[in-house]
This record gives sequence, structure tokens and C-alpha cells, in this order.
Amino acid sequence: MLEGIIVKGIGGFYYVKTSDGIYECRARGVFREKNITPLVGDKVIIREKTVDKTGYIEEILERKTELHRPPVSNVTQAVIVMSIKNPNPNLWLLDRFLLLAEKENLNITIVFNKVDLEEKSKINDFIDIYSKAGYRVITTSCKNLKGVEELKSILKGNITVFAGPSGVGKSSLINKIQPGLELKTGEISDKTKRGKHTTRHVELMELDIGGYILDTPGFSSLNIDFIQNVEDVQCYFKEIKKYSHMCRFNSCMHISEPECEVKRQVEKGNIAKIRYENYLSFVDEIKSIRRY
Repeated sequence: MLEGIIVKGIGGFYYVKTSDGIYECRARGVFREKNITPLVGDKVIIREKTVDKTGYIEEILERKTELHRPPVSNVTQAVIVMSIKNPNPNLWLLDRFLLLAEKENLNITIVFNKVDLEEKSKINDFIDIYSKAGYRVITTSCKNLKGVEELKSILKGNITVFAGPSGVGKSSLINKIQPGLELKTGEISDKTKRGKHTTRHVELMELDIGGYILDTPGFSSLNIDFIQNVEDVQCYFKEIKKYSHMCRFNSCMHISEPECEVKRQVEKGNIAKIRYENYLSFVDEIKSIRRY
């Protein structure tokens, strides 16, 4: 029996990295009976066949975290990548990624990539929005390698999920962090300015500096139906949560209630207006889903 970590899953086969190398494994039928699906990132116990490096997953150890999109477990942090231009930042989508990462209590870093394409003043506007919200923000450029070393230090020793829409440069950044990975990068369509999907399956890639990264398929939408109660939306906005206890009413949703500290902080500029508007949009969306 060996302990290892699932680094890739394709077509019912799971590739488990162990101290004795990588084994191609099937999952025992008992997992299907219990409606349990092994995930990339799972720490597992396998029964190995050393002759041909195959085996069976006998046990899945307790998961510390679990994401559904992408389906992966035991991630310790999220790096959410947006390009500063080509395509322009989609803050509505960025805030949806942040909701998911906040729900899973992940450490979060926001990366604004391609900063060589934009004026510094405009870049600073985006940095200001999310720094005020309480996030670590770094700026990168694959062209001049700006921020690559800082990003490396963040990745070291972690299991990191890279998330973001197509075309923002996730795979290109990973190639700069560790050229040997040689990830296929996508072209940007001149017509739509949207990236073509380049990542096809879920796979953990081991870094020479220590740790793993998971490059996820780019996508342009993200369901937030994982939020069960509309009141919970504010819990996933760091800056709204920070001021919500100062509102007159404990049940304040920061919409039309009187003496709302959150709305006051929006007026003062301590909470970015775009973040507040996205919050209101997400509240309406959850109300629609849950039929409030």
C-alpha cells in the first residue's frame, strides 16, 4: 500500500504521484456505490502493482477543501488572473471568482496581467479597488517578466488553482514561472478579443520550487448557486463584512435600510462603487435562484 496524491484524472483513470513514482489507478467500485468520485488533489491510499505501475485507489483521505469548478480538492490558495487589456478586466466575473474562493476559505491573490499594454494610472485604479477590499494584488507582464518572481514566491509550497477567463495569460504566466511545463497557450481572436480554450483537463503540475499549480479551463461565466442564503452574499465581500456590524440593524442587507454603514462607506470611497454594485447584482441573482 502506498500513499500519494492524484495529479490527473482522465476517462476513469487516476494518476497518483507517490514516493515510488506515478501510478495509473482505477477507483474501487465501493466509491461508486457510495456516490464518491475521486478528485485531482485528493490524498489517497493505493494498492499498487509495481510491475506495471498500475493500481487501485483503496482510500481517499479527508479533504481540507473541495472546489466544484474546477473539480479539485485540497487547494490551499487561489490566484485569480485578469488581463489589464486584450481582453479588458471583467470585474463582475472577478468578483464571482472571489465569492467562490472566499467560500472555500482560500488564500487569494489577484493578478493583473499584461500591464505593459496600459498606462500606469489606469492600472492603479484597479489595484486600488481590490487593495481597499483587503486583497493582495500583484501586476505582471510576460513580455518584460514583471512580477514573475513575486508570483513564484506566492506559489512556493502551495497547491494553487489558477483561475480566470480565457485569454488573460494564465498559461503564459505558468510557462514563465517554469518553462519546462511548456503549456500550450491560446491565441487571442482579433475579432472577439477573447481567448480560445487551451486547457482541456484537470491536472496538478509540480513546480521545481515546491508545490503544485492547477491551470483551469478559461470560461466566461460562473454560477454562484452554491450560495444557499441571500444573507450570506455579504459574508464573501471582505470590505462589506468589515463594516456591516456597524449598521443600525443587525439584519441590514445594505440596500435601502436607513443608517447603513456600508452605504456610507461607499459614499466615502472606502468601498468601491463597482464592488457594491456587483454585490447588489449578486443579491438579486440569489433571490431569483432561491425565489425570495
